[in-house]
Amino acid sequence: MRQRIHREGHRMLIVTALILLVINIIIFVCSTMTWLAVVVLLASVLALMFLSYFFRNPQRIIEVDDPDFLIAPADGRVVVIEPVMEDEYFHDKRLQVSIFMSPFNVHINWYPIEGKVLHSSHQKGRHKGAWLPKSSTENERSLVVIELPSGKQIAVRQIAGAMARRIVTYAKPGTESKRNQQLGFIKFGSRVDMYLPLDTDIFVELGDPVSGNETIIGKIQS
Repeated sequence: MRQRIHREGHRMLIVTALILLVINIIIFVCSTMTWLAVVVLLASVLALMFLSYFFRNPQRIIEVDDPDFLIAPADGRVVVIEPVMEDEYFHDKRLQVSIFMSPFNVHINWYPIEGKVLHSSHQKGRHKGAWLPKSSTENERSLVVIELPSGKQIAVRQIAGAMARRIVTYAKPGTESKRNQQLGFIKFGSRVDMYLPLDTDIFVELGDPVSGNETIIGKIQS
């Protein structure tokens, strides 16, 4: 599986590398403590290695023979499977499935199913821990609504966490959502909620680890 650095990380990696380079040069030239220069150099290398790892961009391709299969939109662990009232867009009861992403997960978000993007919006908010239930409605977030060929609709909500400070959403109203295409990216720890029809068949359980654009979450009933 070929792996690259995601475009969202290019600028941060370059800026961080330049800052660390300047710091290391200053310490090397001005400090008489060799051990300090070695420690700073090692810390700089580790910092760049972590950023490169965080912004990895695995090229995942999935092929399924059923268009109603729902694919995990993100890496992480399933933390919620329950019926809830969705009051931001649908204003009715939906089945919520939530995936918590740690800083060590891939932070790309993929389209979970094919259809047409009806709605895409961003709301500012707080930055509570993404594992908390209120993060879905109080944290900074983006909402993408997709209409399936059957006419049913689902929503994908990207939620910023305690560390996350930027949500990137590529989905635009009127465009097609297609398998193997990226919906967006969330930087540094976050969560993704899906709001599904109540009769959706769910194939995962609470606590299950999932891989974005690889794990089949469930099936929408046509």
